[in-house]
Amino acid sequence: MFRLWARTFKDNHMLQDTCICDGSADTRTHKIFRALDEICVQFDLGKPIWLDKTVKDFKRHNKVRFNQDNFIEDIDFDYLEIQVIEEDS
Repeated sequence: MFRLWARTFKDNHMLQDTCICDGSADTRTHKIFRALDEICVQFDLGKPIWLDKTVKDFKRHNKVRFNQDNFIEDIDFDYLEIQVIEEDS
């Protein structure tokens, strides 16, 4: 099972969170993008842009923060954090 945890924060307080589970046999990259699409629907957000820094952070830590620089429209929180909490073995 693949699980991705997403949370939004404002002034160091968590506003909302969700956990997306994916049991498909798809690639890790496809699971991440599909989960991010579902997160954006649940949180009513536009899709964030993966900048070089965010890609590097995600590869290194399995966690990344998307701030205003990653979104085209204005956001009403400080950042969206996604983290892989379980991967297929």
